Amino acid sequence: MKAKIFTGKNKFNATYDKKSDLIIVETTQIPEKGKANKEIVKELKKKFKAEAIIVSGLKSREKIIKISLSKEQALQILNNTN
Repeated sequence: MKAKIFTGKNKFNATYDKKSDLIIVETTQIPEKGKANKEIVKELKKKFKAEAIIVSGLKSREKIIKISLSKEQALQILNNTN
């Protein structure tokens, strides 16, 4: 799934933006030495209760994240936790 990342926020949050078909991820970490990426993977694993890895975009605000759930299952979780 495609994701857009916003760093340095007060609280971690992940939501789905239907219009752009993106997961919007807000992370508390800054993009330094992989800190933000580590938090993203850790928190998404916790949120989805499934494996999550960053497939591409390790040094970008736009990433592709693989989650070991179907897109429909992932979206249902994102929509139910907002």
